[in-house]
Parts: sequence; structure tokens; C-alpha cells
Amino acid sequence: MALDRQDAKPLHKQLEEIILQKLDTEEWAANTMIPSENELSKQYGVSRMTIRAALNRIASMGRLYSVPGKGTFVSTAKIESLPLTQHGIREQLEQMGYQTITKVIGLDRMEANAKVSKHLNLQPNQEVYEIKRLRIVKNIPFSIHTSYVSVQDCPNIDLKNLEEMQLCDIIESIFGYPILRRVETLESVAAQPAEAVLLGLEKGHPLLMLENDVYTRDNKPIEYNKVLFRGDRIKLRIEYNKDY
Repeated sequence: MALDRQDAKPLHKQLEEIILQKLDTEEWAANTMIPSENELSKQYGVSRMTIRAALNRIASMGRLYSVPGKGTFVSTAKIESLPLTQHGIREQLEQMGYQTITKVIGLDRMEANAKVSKHLNLQPNQEVYEIKRLRIVKNIPFSIHTSYVSVQDCPNIDLKNLEEMQLCDIIESIFGYPILRRVETLESVAAQPAEAVLLGLEKGHPLLMLENDVYTRDNKPIEYNKVLFRGDRIKLRIEYNKDY
């Protein structure tokens, strides 16, 4: 497919559409290096500045990524997920056939800070468990999960159980608190140094942060959690059906 110089559409926009077509048809496959700016410049007869403008735009969509000293590569297709209020991410991934590994990277007992106390409706200095887990999909770090539960509500959380069960199942089956309501917020954040290391990213890489407040009987908050997803590996699908 060639550029049409008679077309009113800017050349960089035409080039962007050509590249997106190559990605959509998998002519350029995931995790392969695409031609260099010089090669594309020669192939399409435009300046490197025009090439760079198109590539930067497509990279901002999460379809391409750069590796310093190597080149530009095709991103892995994003995993489409429903909101966690509907289904847990592990459950969704397994239903889609993805092989997942969950590593517990932290289980600490501490005094709740002001933010956690507010989310869990705790008294000052009340103790909580901070549980950190790293989820890996197809051998690539995918998300970091940090959860807080009151020690009083969920005493003696067992590391072995966390490695074998989802926290929501532990809360319900072991501690007897049915999960009846969730409130979820979503925002974009930049990866901090420790998060970037765990996810194999550069500092400042875009992440999606989901925060969940989980409630049991009598509207009692039983868990507060924060999930950081690689922004280049997930997209959320939100569906609304009106009842007639």
C-alpha cells in the first residue's frame, strides 16, 4: 500500500493507517522489530520526521514500544477484561485460557495509615495485613495486587492459603464474611521505581490503577485493594444493557 500524495489527508496520517493495517493483519507480528525509521523513510519517500510522528502516535496507543539501542517493536495484543466488580481478574484470565502464576511478594502486619484506615473504617493505629502479590501471564509480569484487611476481622492469615486461593475466597470461606458489594475506581498512573522493577518496565511507564472497596454484611468494609496493571497489556470492556 502506497501513500497518495494527491489525497488531502496528511502523509503522516496515511502512513499511520498503513502501519495500523500491518498490525491488525499481523503482517508485523507481536514482539517483532519493525523496520527502522531510515528504512521506512526510503520505502515511503517521506522524511524521518514524518515517520517518527506516525510511530509516536501509534506508540501512544500502546501498539508499539521502543527498546533503547535496539529499535521499535510490536506490542503484545491487549487482554480485554471486564471490571473486577463483575469478575476477578484471575478468574477472567483463566476463562480466556491464559496460564497465570501468582507470587506472594509480601505479607506484613502493620498499623494502618490514614488512607487505609479511612477505606476500612478503622480506628487510629488499628492493625492490618498488607498483602502484595505479583500476577504473571504467559511468563510476563502483568499486574501488582496490594490488599489490606483488618487483623481483627481476618486473624492469622496463612501464607500457604494465599498461594493457593484468591483472597476473596479466603475472606468468605475461612473467615465467614460474604462479599456483597464492591466499589471500583480507575485512573492512569506512572510506574514508580519499585513497581517498574516488578513489572519489567521503565520508571514512569503508564499503568492502570484499579482501587476496590469490598463490603460484607451491614455495609461493613472488609477489604481495600489496589491493582496496578501494565497499561500496554489490558483494556477494560464496560457493557450496559437497559432493562425494558
